[in-house]
Amino acid sequence: MKAREILSKILNNVIREWKEEKPSENGLLSCFLSSKDEKGMDLKESQIADNIIGVLFAAQHTTASAMTWIVKYLHDNPKLLHSVKVILESLRMASIISYTYREAVEDVEYKGYIIPKGWKVMPTFRNCHHNPDFFQDSQKFDPNRFQKAPKPNTFMPFGSGVHACPGNELAKLEMLIMTHHLVTKFRWEVAGGENRIQHHPFPIPINGLPAKFWRESKHT
Repeated sequence: MKAREILSKILNNVIREWKEEKPSENGLLSCFLSSKDEKGMDLKESQIADNIIGVLFAAQHTTASAMTWIVKYLHDNPKLLHSVKVILESLRMASIISYTYREAVEDVEYKGYIIPKGWKVMPTFRNCHHNPDFFQDSQKFDPNRFQKAPKPNTFMPFGSGVHACPGNELAKLEMLIMTHHLVTKFRWEVAGGENRIQHHPFPIPINGLPAKFWRESKHT
């Protein structure tokens, strides 16, 4: 909360400077400044700052968390270094986005229970990604399972539908680039054997992932 308060002050100053100077560039801030809320009113500075903080938080920590798991699973499964599918399997195993919030737009019956219209619903992607009905040996790290496309709505590392993460293609590209340079130029060794997971705000190994990296020799 303290960091958020500091960021809000910085962003509010940037917003005021932007309004005064009115630069011609089209970027995220200019889009927010020209946006209207559901009542047709301009967004408040606090609303714009909150949205920008949300974008920064979602863009940085989710991708960093996913990359941490890629390093771990590649280290634990060195024979699979050639397979780009380790990224998909890492996203499935770690389920970086644990859950989302939705509102029932109509009464929904599920396994004999009624979810009334208007109720808030919190579906968990991890339960879906680790469901043995959808993924055989769901607790096993197996990139080869993605030789075939998973069934619709069973693999949703970036959410689904109109509310899916708008930056998912950028995140995938970042992970592909990092993985390429990692496996072609470096070798690494993970220190410690702690397998417990800290799930909030995003899943990472409980004590982080201490690792030693060294550049691969060109003569080997």
